[in-house]
Amino acid sequence: MAKSNIRELPAYSIKEAAHYLSVSESTMRYWAAGQNHHKSLIDAAQLKPVVLLSFFNLTELHVLATIRKIHEVPMHKVRVAIDFLQNITTSAHGKRHPLISQDLQTNGLDLFIQEMGRLINISEGGQEAIKEVVKAALKRIERDDHGIPIRLFPFTRQDIYASPSLVVIDPALSAGRPVIRGTGLSTQVIAERYKAGDSVKELAKDYERKTEEIEEAIRCELQLAA
Repeated sequence: MAKSNIRELPAYSIKEAAHYLSVSESTMRYWAAGQNHHKSLIDAAQLKPVVLLSFFNLTELHVLATIRKIHEVPMHKVRVAIDFLQNITTSAHGKRHPLISQDLQTNGLDLFIQEMGRLINISEGGQEAIKEVVKAALKRIERDDHGIPIRLFPFTRQDIYASPSLVVIDPALSAGRPVIRGTGLSTQVIAERYKAGDSVKELAKDYERKTEEIEEAIRCELQLAA
């Protein structure tokens, strides 16, 4: 199966996505599947019989979660801005997943932020602040030569600017679950051993990794304070 197809497959539950992105399950479900008369903010890979998300969905929600956590931007306003971005995006992939389109990564970002600013009635300074946050989120999405997302480096700390890129989500590794960068070492396995009583130092020695890699793997799974 082509890697692009792997990234479109329904692979993550609402619970998993909420955990990886540090968002409540109820909020994640609202964003991914909508609620009552409110439509979803993304095009989820599967809605029935249960909601399942693709890797592309996960990267979109990563951008949304970053905006929401830092600025508490009303999601109904973001929805309108997403529709605007979808209209100015040129590629088929971008129209389906506008929040991770190559156009947003490059020349579309300023237009997207300006539209959000107009809708939310924030100052130019506020728009610039949101732009920096979105840029920080986009930097953690690795793309192929065609601009298609292939890896996501989730934030493992509350301070997004101090969060290292030591944990990666890659659909081609460990069934798309988080691993330590450059390895196939599951963060879940590390966290389970840590919960069972193994120290960070012991784990670093056993897996021949740096202590900071082990620490970030544990943060990813257990959401420890930075």
